[in-house]
Amino acid sequence: MTAAIRRIDLADEIGLLAYVRIRNGVTPDNTDSLEQLRWEDAAYPGEAVRFLAESDGIAVGTASTGRIWMHERGFERWWLGIWVEPEARSRGAGSALYSALSEAARAAGKTGFQTELSEAYPDGRRFLANRGFVEIERNKMVRLDLAGLKPPGIAAPPGILVTTIAERPDLVAGVHAVALEAFPDIPSTDESIDVGALEAFVARDVERVGIPREAFFVALDEASGEVAGYASLIYSAGSTTVAYHDMTAVRRAYRGRGIAGALKRATIAWAIENDLEALDTGNDETNAPMRAVNAALGYLPLPDWLGLRGPLAPTP
Repeated sequence: MTAAIRRIDLADEIGLLAYVRIRNGVTPDNTDSLEQLRWEDAAYPGEAVRFLAESDGIAVGTASTGRIWMHERGFERWWLGIWVEPEARSRGAGSALYSALSEAARAAGKTGFQTELSEAYPDGRRFLANRGFVEIERNKMVRLDLAGLKPPGIAAPPGILVTTIAERPDLVAGVHAVALEAFPDIPSTDESIDVGALEAFVARDVERVGIPREAFFVALDEASGEVAGYASLIYSAGSTTVAYHDMTAVRRAYRGRGIAGALKRATIAWAIENDLEALDTGNDETNAPMRAVNAALGYLPLPDWLGLRGPLAPTP
């Protein structure tokens, strides 16, 4: 099979629908949606590139690359995602998409790729390993099934008030201050997360599509008025019943007092009260404190997510 590769953009509704259909079918645990794609292009204009692989006019694969949101614009690598339908694999579509992504990344001055992949997909891992991709980090993924659970009490420590961004939008700057302090402390073998200036942080971590403000919880020091920590949820793309713990962060001076656990319980209670079926989360395998919080709350293991880094395809 010789796959024809074409670039798709937001004006190509049929192409975007094919992108979402193929991606969500190949990796149902890592979905996308038209709403998410539109938000991405609005928040990061010109920094996302998508392709379709077609055989006899039928889409059999799709791919995307572009800026890694959690790193600065000048970061040397772009993300990589390739999804090929099972019956079309080992017939050249994946390689053609990889070459197209590499050309786009090279044109933007990038020198390599990063990606994430569940260990549940050995075909994908072999494809990437054959092209020089190596594991750089491993995230231990867990899930809390909510069926039959009663909302837990928040039980915040004395002097800490738990509220939400929906109730207190004036606390957004304080949340940003927590991120500036906490993000560099997140255990990871990769480069640290770029928090960004307030406006960029809000666009990515507060106002991003799928993040409900009613489930964006903030721990407030009642004596000083300082934001001590926060925790947020984001719906899995296209889902109204499964969400992911987008971030749980606590300032250094407030750690060890049970604030992270209280914030996690608040998000769980909200999810149960709003008829969600499950909450997923993951932490670097070295992040023992947060993994202990998750285990105490009843989260159970899922397949690990691997962080991978690799080269661009050679130039023709």
